[in-house]
Amino acid sequence: MEGIAIMTSGGDAAGMNPAVKSAVDYARKKGLTPFLIRNGLRGMIDGDIAQAKREDVSGILHRGGTVLRSSRSKRFFEYEHRKTAYENLQKHGINKLIVIGGDGSFAALNQFYADFGVPFAGIPATIDNDIPGTDYCLGVDTALNMIRDSIDSIRDTATSFSRAFVIETMGRHCGYLAMVSALSSGAEICIVPELEYDLDAMGERLRKDVKDGRGYILAIVAEGTNMAEYLTRWIKVNLNMDARLTVLGHVQRGGSPTVRDRIMAYKFAVSAVDSLIAGNTNKIMIYKDGTMGSVDIETVNSTKVELNKDILQLCEHLSK
Repeated sequence: MEGIAIMTSGGDAAGMNPAVKSAVDYARKKGLTPFLIRNGLRGMIDGDIAQAKREDVSGILHRGGTVLRSSRSKRFFEYEHRKTAYENLQKHGINKLIVIGGDGSFAALNQFYADFGVPFAGIPATIDNDIPGTDYCLGVDTALNMIRDSIDSIRDTATSFSRAFVIETMGRHCGYLAMVSALSSGAEICIVPELEYDLDAMGERLRKDVKDGRGYILAIVAEGTNMAEYLTRWIKVNLNMDARLTVLGHVQRGGSPTVRDRIMAYKFAVSAVDSLIAGNTNKIMIYKDGTMGSVDIETVNSTKVELNKDILQLCEHLSK
């Protein structure tokens, strides 16, 4: 039977494990022999490849992170190491790949295809939600729920001490996590790369709110703005309010996948296997306007991610 290998690469995201399990189970159902590559690109080079057993994917659906582990391999940029990776795949009769990761992982596998002609299907998995062409990436919903829990806890102490809290979310240069979190938590401030902000107007608005009885302030800031520390000092000086900074950091990556991430993982995995069986090469699975589909890797590499216009509009008043 044809061999198909599944791997996770780049930053971990909740939903990777359900995607691995779904891909293995569905590939076997479709008559393929599923293999698992551990440790991402590094594992391909080092030959950390084995045929998937039932126990490998049993009981992983609810686990966060990736049981296959991940890596970012500088060696993969060198042809000789990619050739070694190709030879390792050939030993197992693997001629199809599924990579669960982000744009960097997709670009690496695209180069691998250019070198050796091994087709791959990409499943977008990044809490940043910054893959062009898709409205959703695995891990986003779980990350949003982790952020929500953290903000709800911070609000308790903010109200107790009449403080302002600046909360920095992850997302690289994409403000999706910050904006959705700001809207869902009722924050008073949201600063993201996609929206212009006006501190003078913001200060005037918040001083009126404080005068009218507002006892605390929540500000959500995307890490890509590099504004979290500055905003914390600005609030102290301009609003005369005790302000504290909380950087949520990697807690946002963890946690048991939500129902949505588990279902989306299944849908992405089935689409990936079907795409490869149909003879497609270098396709990235997408979820667009409520429908599953795929786009060429070139679309991902050459297109800038566009955030939902409704979310942008809803957040405009929080940055002024």
